[in-house]
Amino acid sequence: MKNIGDLKIEKLLKSIKKRRAVVPKSINATLRDYQNDGYDWMKKLHESKLGGILADDMGLGKTLQAIALLTAIDNGENSRSIVIAPTSLTHNWLKEINKFSPKLNAIIIEGTPKERKMLLNDFKNGVILTSYGSFRKDIEFYEKIEFLTTILDEAQQIKNNGTLIKKAVKKIKSYSKFALTGTPIENSIFELWSIFDFVMPTYLHNKEKFKNKYGKKIDQEMDGNSLVNLKKMIKPFILRRTKSEVLKELPEKIETNMILGMDSIQKKYYLSYLSQFKGELEECLEEDGFNKSRIKILALLTRLRQICCTPELFIENYKGKSTKVEALIELLEELKSSGHRVLVFSQFIKTFEIIKKQLDPKKITYFQIDGSTKAKKRLEMCDCFNDGEKDIFLISLKAGGSGLNLTGADVVIHFDPWWNPAVEVQATDRAHRIGQDKVVQVIKFITEGTIEEKIIKIQENKSKLINSMVDGDGKIEKLTKQDILGLFE
Repeated sequence: MKNIGDLKIEKLLKSIKKRRAVVPKSINATLRDYQNDGYDWMKKLHESKLGGILADDMGLGKTLQAIALLTAIDNGENSRSIVIAPTSLTHNWLKEINKFSPKLNAIIIEGTPKERKMLLNDFKNGVILTSYGSFRKDIEFYEKIEFLTTILDEAQQIKNNGTLIKKAVKKIKSYSKFALTGTPIENSIFELWSIFDFVMPTYLHNKEKFKNKYGKKIDQEMDGNSLVNLKKMIKPFILRRTKSEVLKELPEKIETNMILGMDSIQKKYYLSYLSQFKGELEECLEEDGFNKSRIKILALLTRLRQICCTPELFIENYKGKSTKVEALIELLEELKSSGHRVLVFSQFIKTFEIIKKQLDPKKITYFQIDGSTKAKKRLEMCDCFNDGEKDIFLISLKAGGSGLNLTGADVVIHFDPWWNPAVEVQATDRAHRIGQDKVVQVIKFITEGTIEEKIIKIQENKSKLINSMVDGDGKIEKLTKQDILGLFE
């Protein structure tokens, strides 16, 4: 794409203010006002051969807005659009297209390499749905096609510029390109640059020029003028609405931190390993330096987090108790007796095996989703849960933190806190989204006097980073070497 001049942007902004694009009559849904605005914005960007990032909060219907665009530009002839999504979401896309735009031709390209090639060759008109992994492997076929539009779902998948999937999607030939993500920035403004580099190449310059013009000034110097200038640049091409802004009727979300102590034996393990790890870290830093020690640091921090959950996660024949597990079981019993239904998130799949041993005798029924759960099975379990089947849903944060509709739950429990608040918010929004008619209670289990309390402080810093670029005007506070080392104090 050529560099976009001020005149073209000015012309675009004027067109956006003009009459609203009409939603296709074949769309089997009544779009809310903000969804109409989103469709209108995408349609006009498409007509201008541009692109953008739809960054609405999770649960506000980004998929529906995109389906409206796909339907509007479909000409029923020899033309194709493509949606690339995580493997777990491709079947959900097909289900949503069949529901909201039944006349729109769509197919999932999956199976063996040979089967995928045959499906692709035979499909001449409509919407191609494929996973990031399959797309990367099949790029030699896709780069020969000129698409009407390309949509990346959960576009934070390309936040790192040097990855194979980022290099693959850059080869796409498309009239327009869009990225859907509730988290356009998770850790750094360079993630935002990487996504823009796909939807509108060269608009934010190459990475080195962007770094010199904005990155250093914002990250290191916290220069307010640079932040304001960058926000002005991206404003026409990034659309973000929050639930509090547009869904006044959405029930309240109540968030609570449950601060828990540790069993005496569990605490001895924690303090012992903390002392040992501090020694290992000091030695590692002295020999290899901070940057080369990052993997080691992550491994040590993970061990400490596991002890906070339950030392059983890696200590064989552990004889003590886990305060968290005991508190969870007690809470789940209480919630069940009160008629509540619950989502439980954890990063450690083995945690679920430990928890389930105590759920079965209590006759608390459950579904579970982790990385091994097939896409079709996920949808089936979600539908069953929303229809009232079983008491709780155990969900791996990484595998099930996005793309699921679980409004059958009104309580969300985060068993172990994660560094990035945006990831936790996405997980919570499996329940707190359109269709929810109950107040949603969100409970974080935090082990007192441990690394988990410090993770909460890191989350606050990262929230400032996200909000400063997308919503507010606050300053970015970057996580430093001292912040990370402070976790071992």
